[in-house]
Amino acid sequence: MAGSRETIASRIASWVASLKYSDIPGEVVEEVKKRFVDTAAVGVAAIGEEPVRIAYSLAKSVAGGSLSTLLWGTSHRSSPDLAAFANGCAVRYFDFNDTYLSKEALHPSDTIPAVMAAAEIADADGRRLVEGIVAAYEVAARLADSYSVRARGWDHTVYIGIASAVGAAKVLGLDERGIEHAINIEVTTGLALRQTRAGELSMWKGCAAAHAARNGLLAALLAWRGMTGPSPVFEGKFGFFKVALCGDKFELAPLGEGGFKVMQTSIKYWPVEYHSMSAVEAALKIREAAGELKPDDIESVEVRTFTVSYRIIVEDPEKWDPRTRETADHSLPYIIAAALLDGKVWLDTFKPERFLAEDVRKVMKRMKIEVDPDYDKIYPEGIPNRIKVKLRDGRVFEEESIYPPGHFKNPLDRRGVEDKARKLLEPLVGGSRLREFLDYAWRLEELRRPYEIMRSLSLEV
Repeated sequence: MAGSRETIASRIASWVASLKYSDIPGEVVEEVKKRFVDTAAVGVAAIGEEPVRIAYSLAKSVAGGSLSTLLWGTSHRSSPDLAAFANGCAVRYFDFNDTYLSKEALHPSDTIPAVMAAAEIADADGRRLVEGIVAAYEVAARLADSYSVRARGWDHTVYIGIASAVGAAKVLGLDERGIEHAINIEVTTGLALRQTRAGELSMWKGCAAAHAARNGLLAALLAWRGMTGPSPVFEGKFGFFKVALCGDKFELAPLGEGGFKVMQTSIKYWPVEYHSMSAVEAALKIREAAGELKPDDIESVEVRTFTVSYRIIVEDPEKWDPRTRETADHSLPYIIAAALLDGKVWLDTFKPERFLAEDVRKVMKRMKIEVDPDYDKIYPEGIPNRIKVKLRDGRVFEEESIYPPGHFKNPLDRRGVEDKARKLLEPLVGGSRLREFLDYAWRLEELRRPYEIMRSLSLEV
């Protein structure tokens, strides 16, 4: 362990160990419940998709023994790590779970499957589950506030693994020392390359965070059983700062300062990479004003965005010629073209027959996207995009969006979250079972075994 000298790991462990449900304001608990509902909905809706089927088939082939945990949307159980991985792949697949933007951008709800698995193992009640989720969100967001690992070629899922480890450790009831060991094990083993999100994106794009969360859960379980981890894992001779960050300065953003970070996370309103969310809103407003559009109606499309958006969802050549679902939902040109032509963006927007179609590609060829330096001053507080469309009949439409629906400055209320869940799940599980799930979920903190409510969303009933 770190001995008497304070380390990053010991600071995180101390804060997580001291967190109590009584310290969490009611408005924060409400936001946790919204994100729980949202995460379950986007996850169960995706279990028929190919990468998720692969993860589920592997998980189903392994017996979980006395520590087995549920595969969401089914009656099957597996080992905790494989269940967390499979459920995490489902949550991430549609790129429809929540987001936090800072020096690093990430999806805090990627931690929820691991925290849920820990709750099932520990037979934790709803309050303990809320503590674990709050801890995971707080650590993920504060790490994102501290340093951009993508600048060094590492994937943001490095932070998801650490957050999952502390969230799971909290739910498992580890003390400060045990939580620190879980962090040390996770950081030592959890580095992930940013190549996951470069060029043509593969199935792994939607699975990388699930793997990190699984690794975090495994680290917590090992620490729970008494395994110790190398220390100091951040500051050591071959630690994270020296090896991963090449000696760059890293200052951990203060945990819990100014309120809990879950309040500054944003729920997705459309299933797209989050930096394009405001572009969807702007494009749909233009389509509504202009009426039905065909490719030959459009003379030009001019887009102004910010640097982070440009680097992630514009600059790679593959973003202008998406050939996979994973690339299409990370392609700002495609997303805008589809929104203008279809007047909607939904799950079917990212089927091959749509993103390979000639009409959207015609519009993309007439599109120009540039960085607006003024927009860089707004990010990450807002995600500004401006679209200007010139039609061949002489009409010009221009729209700007900064805080799209679901953004933490323009948040969804319960009804908005339920509407999204209903659109995703009602065709799969029916209205009555969805209502049962929602009734339980809105009382999450009161439940004796909160993980059991996922049975309401089984597709096998």
